[in-house]
Amino acid sequence: MKRAAPNVHGAGARAALWLAAGLVLAFMMVPILAILPLSFNDGQFLTYPLRGVSTRWYQAFFTDGRWLAALQNSVVIGLAATLIATPLGVLAAFGLALADFPGRRIAGALVLTPIIVPIVIYAVGLYFVFSPLGLTATFTGLILAHAALGAPFVVVTVGASLANFDWTLLRAAASLGAGPLTAARRVMLPLIAPGVLFGALLAFATSLEEVVVVLIVGGPGQRTLPREMFVQLREQISPTLAVAAVLLMVISAVLLAAVEMLRMRNERLRMRGG
Repeated sequence: MKRAAPNVHGAGARAALWLAAGLVLAFMMVPILAILPLSFNDGQFLTYPLRGVSTRWYQAFFTDGRWLAALQNSVVIGLAATLIATPLGVLAAFGLALADFPGRRIAGALVLTPIIVPIVIYAVGLYFVFSPLGLTATFTGLILAHAALGAPFVVVTVGASLANFDWTLLRAAASLGAGPLTAARRVMLPLIAPGVLFGALLAFATSLEEVVVVLIVGGPGQRTLPREMFVQLREQISPTLAVAAVLLMVISAVLLAAVEMLRMRNERLRMRGG
């Protein structure tokens, strides 16, 4: 009987741990998942209980020019910002990994500033910088602003990949006659590609869901999906908002699945390399 007590206490501790984990997970997920049924509500308001089940608001979303334009703007700005942020982040990560100078840690901290400083301060600062240059209320300004927001994520992910990279592989490639560019393209890039793609996906997700910079730096002609949702919340609240939210959730879930696949691939490469 005395030996069974520790097992009972251990089982109770595990049950309490699982219960606490379940409560935390529910606290995080329930507010997100609660919006999903509302997108199928047959009523005209975002309220429970549902009046019925209907896809009328999905039809309204995909036939409304404003929503479709906002979705298109979000995708275009996100892709363009990602195409700029990815090479910038890769180059910055290479510089921080290879260069050896006294202020390297300070430089690394400065590179991460856009994701550390509160977004409102960053957006207001961008407005005063872009305004004399004529970049406010333009797609170019938003793309550059979102690229600056996404580049630090690329720096972090590529930097993590470079931290585990075996630099002797480049020396081995050079001993076999490969030039620096050939060695980087044929040896290094395939090994750090998961980190590069991981950072690119995070940069795109950041641009897709960002709204504060769009509100301050953008204009009426640069309505993205989050900004259109914000405007609709002020003008009229309808289940179309829930449809837009579900769409963002689906895109985020797809990006998260892609990131997880890249992480698993990277782990397999590490195990093979080990």
